[in-house]
Amino acid sequence: MSINLQKGQRISLKKEAPNLSRLMCGLGWDVAPKSGGWFGSSPDFDLDAFVICLNENQKLTNKSDIVYFGNLRHSSQAITHLGDNLTGDGKGDDEQIIVDLPQVPTKINKLLFLINIYDSKNRKQELSQVKNAFVRLVDLNNNQEIARYKLSGSQYQNKNGLILGEVYRHDAEWKMAAIGDAFDARGIADIAQKYA
Repeated sequence: MSINLQKGQRISLKKEAPNLSRLMCGLGWDVAPKSGGWFGSSPDFDLDAFVICLNENQKLTNKSDIVYFGNLRHSSQAITHLGDNLTGDGKGDDEQIIVDLPQVPTKINKLLFLINIYDSKNRKQELSQVKNAFVRLVDLNNNQEIARYKLSGSQYQNKNGLILGEVYRHDAEWKMAAIGDAFDARGIADIAQKYA
């Protein structure tokens, strides 16, 4: 049974999914309503999911340790982004990231899962305008959802990015924490700079 995570909640992936080796992080959201009726011109919301790999000092040591639409596969082959959805159209996950936990290099201690709105400043978009957004973790060994975290809400007003959660090593096992911290940034490079 899937856990509905609350901000700040931590779970043991070993306890919730004892045989977990391949993990899928799925992100979904609904298309923002167009303004101006049938001929409205407001652009689609393009949420980008990405992973920042941190060492034991919580630092990003190499820009190739960011897995996103411009770098779909980590050099270790342990983390794969399955591609960019530009609109949020369709049901279910709009973007997915696969993590092969046993293949994650030991120098990586934490995987931060984040989203941001592409070109949010020019499009005048913020996370509070996104509807029905969620992130979920799935055990790919049996396709069972482990946990889900709902993101929509007014607390994200004037914010265009969000740290969804983190998967981290603790005493030789993987754990997960729902973070839910929103921020305002100019893009993935600007976000990554905070961990340099």
